[in-house]
Amino acid sequence: MKKINKILLFGSILLTLGSFQSCKTELEDRYTDPEQTTLPNIPAFFSQILNNSRLRSEYWHYRTFILMHQAKYTQTAYFANENTMYQQSDSYINDYWKDFYSPGIIGVYRSMERSYNNLSTEEKASRDLYMNTAKVILFDQASKLVDNFGDIPFSEAGSLPLTDVIKLGKFDDQKELYTLFINGLKEINTFLKTAKSTSEFNRADILNSGDLTKWRKYTNSLRLRLLMRISNVDENKAKTEIMDMLNNPTEYPLVDGDNNGDYSTGSQDILLQPLKTYNSSLLDALIELPSYYAPDYMLNTVLKTANDPRTAVLFDKFGETVNGKFVPNKEYQAMPITFTTAQADAQFRKYSVIDSATTWINNKLPGVLMTATETNLIKAEAQERWGTDAAAKTAYETAVKQSVSFYYYLNESSSNNAKATKPSSEVINKFVTESNIAFSGDKNAKLKLIGTQKWLHFGWLQGEQAWSEYRRTGYPTLPAFPVSTLNGFQRPPVRLTYPSSEITNNSENYQAVRSKDTRDTKLFWDVN
Repeated sequence: MKKINKILLFGSILLTLGSFQSCKTELEDRYTDPEQTTLPNIPAFFSQILNNSRLRSEYWHYRTFILMHQAKYTQTAYFANENTMYQQSDSYINDYWKDFYSPGIIGVYRSMERSYNNLSTEEKASRDLYMNTAKVILFDQASKLVDNFGDIPFSEAGSLPLTDVIKLGKFDDQKELYTLFINGLKEINTFLKTAKSTSEFNRADILNSGDLTKWRKYTNSLRLRLLMRISNVDENKAKTEIMDMLNNPTEYPLVDGDNNGDYSTGSQDILLQPLKTYNSSLLDALIELPSYYAPDYMLNTVLKTANDPRTAVLFDKFGETVNGKFVPNKEYQAMPITFTTAQADAQFRKYSVIDSATTWINNKLPGVLMTATETNLIKAEAQERWGTDAAAKTAYETAVKQSVSFYYYLNESSSNNAKATKPSSEVINKFVTESNIAFSGDKNAKLKLIGTQKWLHFGWLQGEQAWSEYRRTGYPTLPAFPVSTLNGFQRPPVRLTYPSSEITNNSENYQAVRSKDTRDTKLFWDVN
C-alpha cells in the first residue's frame, strides 16, 4: 500500500499543478521547436499523444482501472468476493477521466489544432499526416470513453489549448459521437490512401514507425469495430458499411494478419511497445488486489474442456511447498467463483495463477490497440449474420489460430525466461476443427462461439473491449456473479458513472445528462 499511496500523492501533486492555464503553458513550452520559429512542434505533440500510459500495458492503468472495474464485470480476472467488489472507485475513475481531458489526449490534440490553424496553406500540407493519424488515436480513445460512460464532452472539450478561452464542454450525444468517429475514420482512410511518409514522421511515430499501410489498416479495423458495436441498434447501416469494407479489401485494408493463422504478430498487429527505459511490469498491479488467480469460467469451462493450447501461456498450474520443496499442482484448475475471501486465502495454492512470462512479470508487454484476431472475429460475425457460412467459418478458424499465435508471441518475446513452446500447426489445426470450439451448430450457436472466443482473446489485457462486447452480445454465458450485500451495488453495472470532479466542475452541462447517470442505464448500442 505504501507504493499506491506514493503514486496517489504524486498524482495529486500533478493534478494541482495541472490547472487549465498551466497545462497550456507546459504544452507550449515543452513542444516549441527553437528551429522552427515559436510555433509549437506538431511532430512532438504527435509523439506525446502516442506516448500515453493509457495506451500501454502499465501498472496504474491496470491496477486502478481495468482490474478494478471491467475485468471484474466480465469475469476475465479473479476478484475477491467482498461487499465493495462492484463499487467503482471515484478517485481512480477521475484519474482515467483527466488522463483524457486535462490535458490528456484531447488537450494535446487541441494544441495540435491550434498550431495547425496558424500555419500557411503550404505548411498545413506538410502537417496533414500528423493531424490525421493523431485523430485515429483520438477517436479510438474517445470511443472507449463513450463505451464506459455514454455521453461525454468532446466537441467543446479542450477549449483552452485551442482558443485561450475556458469553455466547459457540453456532453455530446453518444450515438452522434459514434457517427462522427465512423465517418471520420472513413475520411482518414481516403487521406492515407495517397499520403506519403517522411523521415520526420517516421521518427515521431513511436507506434507504427511511419508505416502508413499499418495506419490505414488500423483506421479501417477501428471503424469495423465501431460499426459492429452499433449493429444491434442500427443493423442496416452496420451491415451495409461492414460488407462494403469486407468486399473491397484493396480500398479498405485491415489488421487481419493477411488471413494467415500463423502470422507475424509483432509486425502486423497494432502494438505500442514499451519504452527502452521501461523496466517495470504488471506484477504489483495483479498482486495487490489480488487479481493473479485464474478466473473460474475462463479456465475451467472454456479452456480446459477444449484442451486449448493457449492454456499454457495464459496460466501456470502453481503449487505448494512441501518439506521445503515446491510441488506443482497436477493440473490446471481455477478457484470456484463462489469461493469466499476466507476460502481463497486458505486454499489458493491448490489453484492456478496467471502465467508470469506472458503477462504478469513481463516488462516487454506491449500495449494492445488492435489485433488480427479481433478483426477476423468481426468478419466471422458479419459473414454469419449477413454473408455466407463458409466465409464465417474461414474467418473464425483463422481468428482462433491467430489468437494462439498472439499469446505465444507475448510469451516468446517476454523479458521472463520461463517460456513455453508453441504447439505444431497440426496440433493447433486439430484443436480448432475437432474440439468443442469447432465452428458448428445453428446460427445462434455459431454467434455464441464467436462471442466467446472474442471475450477469451480480449481477456483482462483488453478489458474495456471485453466489457463492451459482453454487454453488446451477451456472450459468453457466464456463471452467476456473486451477489454483494452493499445496497445499490449488488451486481456489476452496465456503465460507469461520471467522476465527482466532472459533476462539480462542469455542473451546468452535467444537468443535461444527470438523469442518465446511473449504473443501470444502458448505452445506446446495448440492446441485448
